[in-house]
Amino acid sequence: MVWNIVIPIITLIVGLVGGFFIGAYYLRKQLEKMQNDPDTLQKMAKQMGYNLNGKQMQKAQQMMKNQQFSKNQPGQRKSQGRRK
Repeated sequence: MVWNIVIPIITLIVGLVGGFFIGAYYLRKQLEKMQNDPDTLQKMAKQMGYNLNGKQMQKAQQMMKNQQFSKNQPGQRKSQGRRK
């Protein structure tokens, strides 16, 4: 009787955790792909309602290249403190 309650709860927790990690992996791969493909970046910007010109596109690509998406790269993030 107790197993009829415990097993579904454990299955739900494992599914949520597994889904989170699979989603994070997929998103990281999409972002890595996007930084190398300007057409994909342009398409995403249009979906968000932005129309990027050439200079803005280059700046967006440069910003994405500065971000660290994969684990094998050293991750040194700049502090996000206030500007004076």
